[in-house]
Amino acid sequence: MTISELSRFRKALDWLAGKSFAYSSAKSNLAANRSIRTPESRSTGDNDPSMDSKLRLERLWEERNRTPVLLASGAIILVVALVDWWTRPYLSLGFLYLFPIMLAAAFVPRWVVALLGVACAMLAEAFSSLEPSFARLGFETLALVGCGLFVGELTRNRRLSLEAQEKLKALVETSPAAIVTVNERGFIELANRAATELIAPRDGHLIGHPIAAFLPELHHALRREEGPQFRTSMQCRGHRDNGESFMADVWFSTYKDSTRPKLAAIIGEIIEEPSSNSHPDRQERTPLSDRETEVLRLLVQGLLNKEIAVRLEVSESTVKNVLQQLFAKCGVRTRSQLVRVALEDYRDLL
Repeated sequence: MTISELSRFRKALDWLAGKSFAYSSAKSNLAANRSIRTPESRSTGDNDPSMDSKLRLERLWEERNRTPVLLASGAIILVVALVDWWTRPYLSLGFLYLFPIMLAAAFVPRWVVALLGVACAMLAEAFSSLEPSFARLGFETLALVGCGLFVGELTRNRRLSLEAQEKLKALVETSPAAIVTVNERGFIELANRAATELIAPRDGHLIGHPIAAFLPELHHALRREEGPQFRTSMQCRGHRDNGESFMADVWFSTYKDSTRPKLAAIIGEIIEEPSSNSHPDRQERTPLSDRETEVLRLLVQGLLNKEIAVRLEVSESTVKNVLQQLFAKCGVRTRSQLVRVALEDYRDLL
């Protein structure tokens, strides 16, 4: 392979890398814009011309375009072969076979991509003005087949990802339980239809509203401090946007998105009986000592006994003794039950 042909192949590979990066970036940005519609994003809009061009490029590989794209790929190969044959004494255009292979790779099996790469490499070698070379033929085949398989895997993985997202979205949207996610600032990022019907916001949209306006305990459960993930459930009082209040069963879990703490919750409304006398002793909570309050605060943050001991500069056995005292005072057996009671009865101390 000559230096000029190697240079052309290198430029083609650079172009492919740039297009592949633009392809993945455009889809990730589109997914973020569709799933998170904050007030800021609604005010600024999505009118970026570069984003539109990236999305148009990706729509080229949609399944509905299978037949037109395959026909266009075949036509491009034919045109490149004819032009390469016509300009054989002056210019080699074999590197242009890269583009129809990239277009077709999203719709045909891997073995077809490999055969197409071999055929295009043989055409490029047949119409080359240079002396026949098996080494050059091998490098051309490797470049064409490799690029085709790379683009094919990108598009297949993206389709699988989109299918999984659609299934998850359908599952969440059809769930009878209200599901919300809350960002690090306490604002609702995602909410399904059941959550909107439960809380009944005046504008019909929950996304972008503070969770503290509807479920203050959830806002308090979102910890800014470093700590492992924790999951628990609780009963708390919620508020609809029209002023009504209701009792809710809440199952929630904290997680990290990059370095930002977030929270996901499933909310179910409790139908309160007028004669219900559940939890009669909640009006008078058992007072806690300063040490018990400190241990309880760190426990709610998700820290382990060893980590609590380091924070408080005490022994681990001391932490275990304090936890036993908290179990007895709160009438619980497990750490998750203790966290729930803490969020329900002692949230002002946390």
